[in-house]
Amino acid sequence: MGCGWLGLPLAKTLIKDGYQVHGTTTSKNKLQELHNAGIAPYLISISENSIDGTFEELLRRVDLLIINIPPKLRGSSQESYIRKMQLVLGALAHSKVRKLLFVSSTSVYGDIKGIVTEETVPHPNTLSGTQLLASEKLFSDLSFIETTIIRFGGLIGKDRHPITLLSGKKGLKNGNHPINLIHLKDCVSIIREVINNNWWGELFNAVYPLHPSKKDYYEQESRKRGMALPCYTMDSPYLGKKIDPSKLIHVKKYVFKTSILG
Repeated sequence: MGCGWLGLPLAKTLIKDGYQVHGTTTSKNKLQELHNAGIAPYLISISENSIDGTFEELLRRVDLLIINIPPKLRGSSQESYIRKMQLVLGALAHSKVRKLLFVSSTSVYGDIKGIVTEETVPHPNTLSGTQLLASEKLFSDLSFIETTIIRFGGLIGKDRHPITLLSGKKGLKNGNHPINLIHLKDCVSIIREVINNNWWGELFNAVYPLHPSKKDYYEQESRKRGMALPCYTMDSPYLGKKIDPSKLIHVKKYVFKTSILG
């Protein structure tokens, strides 16, 4: 569910692995692109009151569902993400889906200080983080489906990097805080490993295991691109949080494929 920036390359990778992949989009214009990529396309739109499209048909054809729909809680068209997920949950009760992967975010941890593992109790401080955490619980509490949750850090890739917005900005706060980022290629690879190795009933933090400070990292990225340096303050009263991916690395023996350091 959701063939966008992450979902489309993930679907293409799974097809190469030999899976039959069904994918959803909210845009009619994208149906042909999905079809051309070998993905069985479905035009499905979820609001807080209804699921429009052929969702029941999709659920009849799959036994593993990946939910990759980020909350959209900014601007004037805000809708309840948790209500949308409750609608999905209701439809699952009558489906053949028995394995579910929910793409979440490290935003569920909020402003927790220090090292953050999967055992750390989340304290979200944003509406998005709060509703993602509630949605995680919705799916992890299911008795008839094995659910794995992946909490990704900040997503970067060839065409997506925070420096494009930060370059040249003044008075940025928390320059001493560590970064918690992950490259698109590792997002796809980790999901692939979950599926191929049957890592079900699990919770994973997924961020690259190096955490330079925001100031050092974004200044370096600016210089690499010939862009204006961002200007950070270094007066934060605490050192921020480091999301720890040790469970992936040491328990599951996952090896990160792409450095965030370029």
